[in-house]
Amino acid sequence: MAALEEEFTLSTGVLGAGPEGFLGVEQSDKADQFLVTDSGRTVVLYKVSDQKPLGSWSVKQGQTITCPAVCNFQTGEYIVVHDHKVLRIWNHEDVNLDKVFKATLSAEVYRIHSVQRTEPLVLFRRGAARGLEALLTEPQQNIEAVIPDEEVIRWSEFFMVFKQPVLIFITEKHGNYFAYVRLCKSHSLSKYTLLLGKEEKSVKPNFTARLDGKFISLVSLSSDGCIYETLIPIYSSDTEKSQRLVRALMVKAVVSAGARNGTAITILDQDHIAVLGPPLPTSKECLSIWNIKFQTLQTSKELPQGTSGQLWYHGEILFMLHGKCLTVIPYKCEVSSLAGALGKLKPTQESGTHPMPHFVNWETCSGYELGSYSAEQSKTPRRKKIETNLQPEIPGSKQLLSIIKKDSEKHIEVELRKFLAKSTPDFHTIIGDIVAGLLGRCKAEPSFYPRNCLMQLIQTHVLSYSLCPGLMEIALEHTDVQMLQLCLQQFPDIPESTTCACLKLFLSIGDDCLRDININMESVFDYSDTIHDEKKEMEEPAEIVQNGFSPEDSCSKDGQQLNKKPEDAPKETAPKETVSFPVTSCPVVPKRAALLNAVLHSAYSETFLLPHLKDIPAKHITLFLQYLYFLYLKCSGDAAMTLPGVSPPTLSQIMDWICLLLDANFTVVLMIPEAKRLILNLYKFVKSQISVYSELNKIEVSFRELQKLNQDKSNRGLYSIEVLELF
Repeated sequence: MAALEEEFTLSTGVLGAGPEGFLGVEQSDKADQFLVTDSGRTVVLYKVSDQKPLGSWSVKQGQTITCPAVCNFQTGEYIVVHDHKVLRIWNHEDVNLDKVFKATLSAEVYRIHSVQRTEPLVLFRRGAARGLEALLTEPQQNIEAVIPDEEVIRWSEFFMVFKQPVLIFITEKHGNYFAYVRLCKSHSLSKYTLLLGKEEKSVKPNFTARLDGKFISLVSLSSDGCIYETLIPIYSSDTEKSQRLVRALMVKAVVSAGARNGTAITILDQDHIAVLGPPLPTSKECLSIWNIKFQTLQTSKELPQGTSGQLWYHGEILFMLHGKCLTVIPYKCEVSSLAGALGKLKPTQESGTHPMPHFVNWETCSGYELGSYSAEQSKTPRRKKIETNLQPEIPGSKQLLSIIKKDSEKHIEVELRKFLAKSTPDFHTIIGDIVAGLLGRCKAEPSFYPRNCLMQLIQTHVLSYSLCPGLMEIALEHTDVQMLQLCLQQFPDIPESTTCACLKLFLSIGDDCLRDININMESVFDYSDTIHDEKKEMEEPAEIVQNGFSPEDSCSKDGQQLNKKPEDAPKETAPKETVSFPVTSCPVVPKRAALLNAVLHSAYSETFLLPHLKDIPAKHITLFLQYLYFLYLKCSGDAAMTLPGVSPPTLSQIMDWICLLLDANFTVVLMIPEAKRLILNLYKFVKSQISVYSELNKIEVSFRELQKLNQDKSNRGLYSIEVLELF
């Protein structure tokens, strides 16, 4: 069970929240006191229980605070950075920041992190980090650049792992995200590539993190409204190579998909997470607490004045900007149990007491203990004992294969993520054994389909069809078009029979089924302008004229014969016919187009593919031809003869597939009334292209003669007039 208590507002007379809200709310050296930094010039020390400020400090006019103020827990002093490079340190008794200790640094600071039992750590914008004492001994020391120039730090956090300070920060470059883990004592730095969803290239995700044994559990709120988890090893076996990490779904649809503003998440304890954002597209922002263990909503509170998308928590207090005011909301999270998650737990203790929970996974009965730091946890000897005894070990390959044979899908997914996070020498061989084990159980138990596990394994980029021949067959049985698309994009050795089976499914699946499926849309360009083009063509048909040539000969006559109905009387042939090719709207929805593009990109042998194409129903062949014709017109209308997008089909791929479909099904398609106009348009267009290339060949001969005449330059002076005759 979890509950949000009555909120109250801190005095904001000395604070001014800018357009982006506050810079931060940080714990002071007193349990009930917090440092609040606005986005302008002011730092305020609040005592929350009294709801009043104890002190306020401001930098001079023209200066701007650029990172949140923090407390040095070793000395009780406060630290802040203004104008990116100027560091100030002061005590509670100081009044004027202009007269306190000042140090000008040689590089811009991103954030200062401070936790108990260690000195503050200064993180610079280029990824370097320094302890405060080492930095103050030589403020102008050279600060190295750790990350490339185009990478930007988006988020960072600081932990204590068994007396070892650990820093993690997330960077972004052109929509791609990377995680860096720095062990401060050993000065080792590991880099990981985060495989987030394609939707994150336009909308930045929200991050939070906790410790989970030997891993950092990175939790992200994605633009699709779901919460995902990525396990990042603290101790990497290969610090020189960037490793790829996949994410797994933790909680589905906690906020409205596509919400761009007012969203944030923070982990409260082992089993609860606070989420800020609108639950529905038309609803107002809400603050809610979710049980991530049982994936249930525990409580929520509507925020009618809106938020800035910022959320902080310290102890059992949540801080957020509600409207223009800094709002404090106390909360309570009790022991996580199935009855409590469903709201049926009977109160057995007084509200002021909080027992130490013993965290047990209800599915697998294997314990996992939260190791993230808080002031209360550091004082509890029992918590330290639980952390020591319950740290999960990464299973070896044999142990993981044993887990696959008998355990639940959820447990297999958790153990697989931990296994993939560890680099092993025989990684490729083990991955094949893992896939074989999963597929073997799928065949033995029809109800067993570990989709998330299979997706994680595919995204390792080490699989091929020959390594796991039953994978795509299982996906076809479950109509898993997302997995099939991923396989078509990554497997180079897919048999033609399987490619055709995927094509049948992509053409036959309903639009309603595709609506809720997450599909990679990189290869699909914007179709919004095609409707306007269609209307324009209907009002005024376009005349195709290539280099002054209008196809009024056999192309026009043949087109008239194909258009003529048997009962029509012969009419006088017009001296010139306009050959028009209207650009119609796309015949398939964008998600189906993305799936069909994956088929167009797949490798094949024409000899082995043709027999399987004959088994596709005629109506589906017609639909595919209409889509290919649409792509061909769009491609031909571009000067570079290419389609927009990241990886669209090429002109040669489009033409090859049109020829393949017609070769395999021409007689069948010719008998379908709906395909008559399509065949006619293809005929006209190809004939006109042949005429264009014929004229270009004639011009090419003339240019060859010009080149021959231009070769002899010995008799030319500084100025000459030449007359070249072309016949």
